[in-house]
Amino acid sequence: MASIFTHEFNTPIYKGKTSFNTGLYIDGKFVDGSDKTTIDVINPSTGKVITKVAEATVKDVDIAVAAAHKAFETTWGLNMGGAERSKLLSKLARLMEEHQQELAALEALDNGKTFNWAMDVDTTFAIDTIRYYAGWADKIHGQVQETDEKKLSYTRHEPIGVVGQIIPWNFPLLMMSWKLGPALATGNCIVMKPSEFTPLTAIRMCELIHQAGFPPGAVNLLTGYGNTVGAAISSHMKIDKVAFTGSTLVGRKIMEAAAKSNLKNITLELGGKSPNIIFNDADIDQAVNWAAHGIYWNHGQACSAGSRIFVQSGIYDEFLAKFTEKSRSLKVGDPFDLDSYQGPQVSKIQYDRVMEFIQSGKEQGATVHLGGDRNGTEGYYINPTIFTDTTPDMKIVQEEIFGPVGVVIKFEDEEDVIRQANDTVFGLASAVFSQNITRAITTAHRLKAGTAWVNCVNQLHANVPFGGFKQSGIGRELGEYALHNYTAVKSVQVNLGHIM
Repeated sequence: MASIFTHEFNTPIYKGKTSFNTGLYIDGKFVDGSDKTTIDVINPSTGKVITKVAEATVKDVDIAVAAAHKAFETTWGLNMGGAERSKLLSKLARLMEEHQQELAALEALDNGKTFNWAMDVDTTFAIDTIRYYAGWADKIHGQVQETDEKKLSYTRHEPIGVVGQIIPWNFPLLMMSWKLGPALATGNCIVMKPSEFTPLTAIRMCELIHQAGFPPGAVNLLTGYGNTVGAAISSHMKIDKVAFTGSTLVGRKIMEAAAKSNLKNITLELGGKSPNIIFNDADIDQAVNWAAHGIYWNHGQACSAGSRIFVQSGIYDEFLAKFTEKSRSLKVGDPFDLDSYQGPQVSKIQYDRVMEFIQSGKEQGATVHLGGDRNGTEGYYINPTIFTDTTPDMKIVQEEIFGPVGVVIKFEDEEDVIRQANDTVFGLASAVFSQNITRAITTAHRLKAGTAWVNCVNQLHANVPFGGFKQSGIGRELGEYALHNYTAVKSVQVNLGHIM
């Protein structure tokens, strides 16, 4: 049988206990994987094993898909009305609220994000998202189209069926809620794979889903590796849609597998290399604070990170001095310390990847203005890093680093910065800082990105759509827009007159 994970948190900021099953969650039960193998979950603050969780296989994907299909045909899908789905989602949100500190502590434990950020953003936003989609569950409807008096024509927005969902390690609980909310509100059944690096909140959530009263098979969770479980979900002939958040490289593989199998519907929220544009007339102190948040939030492990900071020449020196001072002031330390702003990178793999980017910047001639080195001797901590004197062809300017590394680039005028900002294969997010609202909005409109923030960065809300242009993805998360990802539109035409 799958084991029970028990952990006592005795930290300066949170004291509490958690205990839950670490098996796969299939058909309303926690079970071992078919091969009885496990995956080590590592604490990125120490590099030591926290616990082991069950490892899913391709066979387990088949079992979970069968359970999901059974639920869709009997107890979920069109067999449960939107009002009842709404009640279950609302109950889940209440249970998440009751266990919010525990969920935040688990995020800090296996992800490395600070407990404060996990409380203030991740868990709060996740609860808000589930509650938001609870409000939508009984409002999924079509339209009546006028043709003539002898015909009735209308559309139905029906659930697609069994949906595969693959979520990343940077915001484990939050990405789970972004996927669960619209899919369950519209009546789909789910087979979900969390990241093998950060599975703890997803597994704990399954206990809350069970407690809330969702029927067996409506939600299934498979902890496993991308090249086995993720690949099997993407290519499964009985999965009707796949939704993925993660790297552009993996997104391409998922899109290819979906096309080669049953041409399943896809939603992809992928990488970014977001420009943050700061004009001469910006409030410099405000821009500095937001720029620091834009690149160092979640240790730079955010697809929307404002990693290319463009500063107009008139304020470049002043901005750089203040930004450097702000960056130095941010404490890198234990996620459970009261004043820690930045914890460790999520894994040794990610730590090494970020350090390789820093080395490439040095080798290609950029100046390490600040940081660029390890913090401490234990865990996967990297100091906030600023590069200057870059050129557009450098890896650190063109590629997504996914770490606390930003480049500060001088520009002269609007045409210059628009050209540089759009010189990227990505198009997820962007930001503009100016006290001239006409300039700010005009610039925002010209940026090729799915989101443009004005005088702020990384501001996300459950009712506001989020997604990318270009190689940053397909489809939208959040808001009413996300519901369109999970319904199939059927037109019905009824002849009310005589046969022609």
